[in-house]
Amino acid sequence: MDQYPPPSRTFTSASSAEKSSQLLLREYPHRAIAIATPTHALIFRYSPTTSEAIANGSLVSVSSARSRSAGDGLVSKCMVEFSPVSKQLLSDFRPLTPRPIYGTLGLISINQDVFLCVITQASRVATLRPGETVEKIASVDFFCLNSSEYDNIISLNTYDSDLSDSTSPYVQSLGRREGEVESPYHELRGLLSNGSFYYSTDFDLTNRLQDRPIDSDTFDIDNFDDSFLWNYFMISPLVQFRSRLLAHERETLDASRILTSAIRGFCLTMTIPQSAAPLRDGWSGLPSYLTVISRLSCKRAGTRFNSRGIDDDGHVANFVETETIYWSPAGVLFSYAQVRGSVPVFWEQTPGLIPGQQKISITRSADGTQPAFDKHFEELEQSYGAVHIVNLLSATKPGEAELTNLFHYGLQHCSLSRVGEKQSSDHALLRETDYDFHAETKAAGYEAAREIRRYIEHSADGFAYYLAELTDDMIDVNDSPSHPRMVVVLQQEGVFRTNCLDCLDRTNLIQTIISQMAVEAFLTHRGEYAASDFWMRHSTLWADNGDALSRIYAGTGALKSSFTRTGKMSLAGAFADARKSATRLYINNFADKARQNTIDMLLGRLVGQAPVHLFDPISDYISGELSKRSAEYSSTENISMWVGTFNLNGRTNGVEEDLSPWLCPKELGSTQPEIVAVGFQEIVELSAQQIMNSDPTRKQLWERAIKRTLNTRAKQSGGEKYVLLRSGQLVGAALCIFVKASVLPKIKNVEGSVKKTGMSGIAGNKGAVAIRMEYANTQICFVTAHLAAGFSNYDERNKDYATIHHGLRFQRNRSIDDHDTVIWLGDFNYRIGLSHERVMDLIQKKDLEKLYENDQLNLQMVAGLSFPYYSEARITFMPTYKFDVGTDRYDSSEKLRIPAWTDRILRKGTNIRQLSYNCAPLRFSDHRPVYATFQCTVNIINETLREKISRELYERRKAEVGHTAASLLSEDSEDDEDLIGYDPIEPGLPPASSDRQRWWLDNGKMAKSTVGPPKSVNGNSTVILNPNRPSNPFTPSEEPDWVAIPRSNSRLSSFSSISSSPYEHINHSSILSTSAASNSSPRKLPPPFDPATLPAKVGQINLHAEQLHPTRNEAPPPPPPRRQTSTGLISSQSAGSLGAHPTLRPTKPGVPELPSRTMSTKSLTSNKSKAPPPVARKPVHLSSTSPSTSPSLPETSSFESLVDQQTPKPPIPRKTVSTISNLTSKLEASRSGALTGGMHKATAHLNTVTQNGFSTGPPSPATSVTRVPLPGLGLGNGERKPPLPARPQQQHPQPQPQLVQLSQPVTRSNVDLLGGDDNNEMNGWETLKPS
Repeated sequence: MDQYPPPSRTFTSASSAEKSSQLLLREYPHRAIAIATPTHALIFRYSPTTSEAIANGSLVSVSSARSRSAGDGLVSKCMVEFSPVSKQLLSDFRPLTPRPIYGTLGLISINQDVFLCVITQASRVATLRPGETVEKIASVDFFCLNSSEYDNIISLNTYDSDLSDSTSPYVQSLGRREGEVESPYHELRGLLSNGSFYYSTDFDLTNRLQDRPIDSDTFDIDNFDDSFLWNYFMISPLVQFRSRLLAHERETLDASRILTSAIRGFCLTMTIPQSAAPLRDGWSGLPSYLTVISRLSCKRAGTRFNSRGIDDDGHVANFVETETIYWSPAGVLFSYAQVRGSVPVFWEQTPGLIPGQQKISITRSADGTQPAFDKHFEELEQSYGAVHIVNLLSATKPGEAELTNLFHYGLQHCSLSRVGEKQSSDHALLRETDYDFHAETKAAGYEAAREIRRYIEHSADGFAYYLAELTDDMIDVNDSPSHPRMVVVLQQEGVFRTNCLDCLDRTNLIQTIISQMAVEAFLTHRGEYAASDFWMRHSTLWADNGDALSRIYAGTGALKSSFTRTGKMSLAGAFADARKSATRLYINNFADKARQNTIDMLLGRLVGQAPVHLFDPISDYISGELSKRSAEYSSTENISMWVGTFNLNGRTNGVEEDLSPWLCPKELGSTQPEIVAVGFQEIVELSAQQIMNSDPTRKQLWERAIKRTLNTRAKQSGGEKYVLLRSGQLVGAALCIFVKASVLPKIKNVEGSVKKTGMSGIAGNKGAVAIRMEYANTQICFVTAHLAAGFSNYDERNKDYATIHHGLRFQRNRSIDDHDTVIWLGDFNYRIGLSHERVMDLIQKKDLEKLYENDQLNLQMVAGLSFPYYSEARITFMPTYKFDVGTDRYDSSEKLRIPAWTDRILRKGTNIRQLSYNCAPLRFSDHRPVYATFQCTVNIINETLREKISRELYERRKAEVGHTAASLLSEDSEDDEDLIGYDPIEPGLPPASSDRQRWWLDNGKMAKSTVGPPKSVNGNSTVILNPNRPSNPFTPSEEPDWVAIPRSNSRLSSFSSISSSPYEHINHSSILSTSAASNSSPRKLPPPFDPATLPAKVGQINLHAEQLHPTRNEAPPPPPPRRQTSTGLISSQSAGSLGAHPTLRPTKPGVPELPSRTMSTKSLTSNKSKAPPPVARKPVHLSSTSPSTSPSLPETSSFESLVDQQTPKPPIPRKTVSTISNLTSKLEASRSGALTGGMHKATAHLNTVTQNGFSTGPPSPATSVTRVPLPGLGLGNGERKPPLPARPQQQHPQPQPQLVQLSQPVTRSNVDLLGGDDNNEMNGWETLKPS
């Protein structure tokens, strides 16, 4: 057979060597491991956590740390950096292994040691199509990041021959070989090296062909399906690190193929020579490839008797997605997926040494199982569409019959299998076939299993298959014909879920038959057939697949595999099955428990296991700064779009007609739209036979007709040619997207999806086809839908809309709403709710307004029951349904259908403007085609400029904090914590400081005060800090912050600039008692650190010891530039340290801002005053509008203006936030909690007495003092409450001074919190945002 050489003989091929890398080690001054490619290196370095450092005595500055609860598990922290290779960078490194490595599976912490897992040997087993290969992992190794203890362990992990049943990975070796030392990762290494794990460096192996981009050169780590990604727990820290890198660094890291995604299951390709290939390619002479890939889910992973049934998250044991893929050099790519999984109820089975005596026990009642059962099938339906269950359990064996009964109970009570009163069972998205495999095959042997075809062929036709073909579009447009594009022609719309008890032997045999049915249907549609040679290879692949999956789950190859292989049962096959059964008993009883433990460790499920924490301070800082400066490197461009919908009524005679009145209407003028989106309904006739036929030939006829019309017009006007970007079909509904050839480079991530609103039969025609794309940096989605028919059936149409809106999903679980612009087009079937006579009368009068008032879609949208937040342009054309074919006369048949606007186009998005909306006079269908033209504003990012800015930021940041890698390498870098930082010893506290980094100061600079004393009112006195106020600003006190003292003969004036911060306690009395010369003498050093003298209150910092030598009468200097902490722990600021001014809040990308509490001022005469109640949170759909503000208020806060009037000082270098409304909308957007305390401009708080958060006019000057109360505490006569101190971590916010004398009060009008910024009303539906 023309199979790939057996894996046991094939070592890693040359193509893999191109993607290999070197593993390097540096031991001094700090241990670091690097994975180096020729151009870049990924460097890891371990960091001890605070708790570990306290335990081992290396951190003595913390007097005590609260011990973690036993269940918490310590998080191992690692420093990581990805940088270009330079001589200096790797000068101290030496190779750790003599051979290259082929990627990393990630990081894992075992017994508080952190290990890096790398692939050391692999062999190629599959080629899906040229450029897409799969390797089988032959061996892995682990290297410790924090200790050299395991560096010299000898691994005698020889590359064993392909494992037969007797040398199964389950059978443990009797004794350890001499010289092999026990290591904590020994079992894990054995599991990953046992030949059941696969990876690819060319494409995303965790997703089936239909769920990944058709361009074979894309490799998107973000899109990995974590239910099939077995190293998800180990690789996720690295994937998160990757997501924080800049775009070009991300691409380089992806191209290096260092990060690897591993699946478990089976993968093998067989080469089909030209002579045996069902689709022949005359000119190339290349062979075809037939591949089977099985992906075992890791969500409920485990061995046979340790993992049975379902869990509460809806995951079942032994869940496998198996995909049959066929590639022909003629440019055809076929794929068909099916799934298997344990019976989805809660059950267990005890292993026993007597065959057939393993008792099945049900562990939860049928009603208790239902939520998990529903969750399982809802997830299946979301991933694959409709589900047809094939249950092969015995009806006579008691345990299996009980499981079947529970299965039936779950199905009867599952929402997916329910249908409406008037609907046939064809509307159900879930159906089941019971097929007692043993009973059916008892008499005639396994050959009788082929009879299952007649039970399932109806669904098989409806589910269709995935098909992509090469298109010759680009040959027209100066592109070399050697790079034609693949275009998706058809998508699979449902899945068979097969199960027996173990989902191994019986299941594999039936799945082989279903796979054969799908390949036959694909060939029949093309008028081809396959020879027996082809089917022989197909059977061999499926038999190997069954053996591989059986070895993973049960420990031996599959039973019945000899029949799957040859198509007949033999005596040798029966003996082989008996031997396998006996081996399974031994393994399941004695080896599986330890195996389960190893699997749980790999998946991170053991108690106390936590993923390794990775961080890279410089990258985090740059990405934050870049997002703030996005306006510098992004621009916008207007593109035009033409969108049209046409219900063809199953006719093809219009293909030859002139379509230009519809596709090239006069509204376009000379404009050539960048995007043309065409939706069709009833592309095939609605007969029961046609409905099941997913043949794409009709769609291709119309695609050619549209392209011909568009390109004819382009030729006449001297414009550009159009190419088909992508098309999709759901039986009768089709969507085709054409774009100008020149804009193809701007479009990426094109994906298609379909959603049925019924399973098959007549209902199969109803549903939606959607295509999404990214045009530059704007996400656009088109959805064409055909909703339920019937005059009064609008509730059903609303349900169809909801089903499509919630259920249609693209890759990465992206929904329709996750796009900037969405356009729905199609036959929505909403009617006009008037009598036939009345409608005809209004049409005669051309009274469109009256007709529209009674339009069902209009009424449903106004009521919010359908298409919420979508807009439709004004309708200026007559109803488009229903006409006598070939005429302009409305329906004159016996049924006299009432004319209606069934064909509609709706839009949603803030960046789109509709220019026209009309219908075209094409008469070959009973509908009229409708079209609309749009102008869409797309966002374009200048990657070159963005790269330049990021480089500048990188250089500047490097100068500030030192290069991470340099710090890694410098020999004098003794202080580990300076580079990495400790975690906080208590939740809510900042990380501990070190010699080079203090959390309260920028880059370790000395403290600088930016608050000057207010000017005195009469000019004859000096305002100073009150020496009698308590040192703790949170203690209630009647003392004011500032006091005025007479100027004459006062030496206090010379101290006015010593410290003007209201948060520092400086006893002026003691200063006065010293000589005046002490002003310039050096400060005494503070006493040595003594933990016992620490104050009880943590978090209040005395900066007295780091005060600058004061200079006489000079204005305070501006604060240092903003800075973000290297450890990224800004979110750990304690609540008590938040600044009082929301406009001065430092922000950090990726960390949601806490809601600022802006406190209202109070009258001191009120003893019983309470904190203002919180303002109600704005409804989500109004979140785009901010609270309006009084037009009379100045743009800057009154505190700034107050200080400006009184103390001349340099401007503060910070981003201007003109109004508090900006903050409000940001807070609303981040959903970080309800806004509290009346969000108005800061001006209102200084001089206005407020009640319940709203202005009540100016306070009495005699009785009122400006105060900022703490939340929940009143401010009575006997209380003193200064504002909360803001931690100057990134920028020194200015605190509000408290003055005894007040300036002129500012009045403020009441505020409408739901109004627009400019006091205008909302602009109707279009301004509403979806929740």
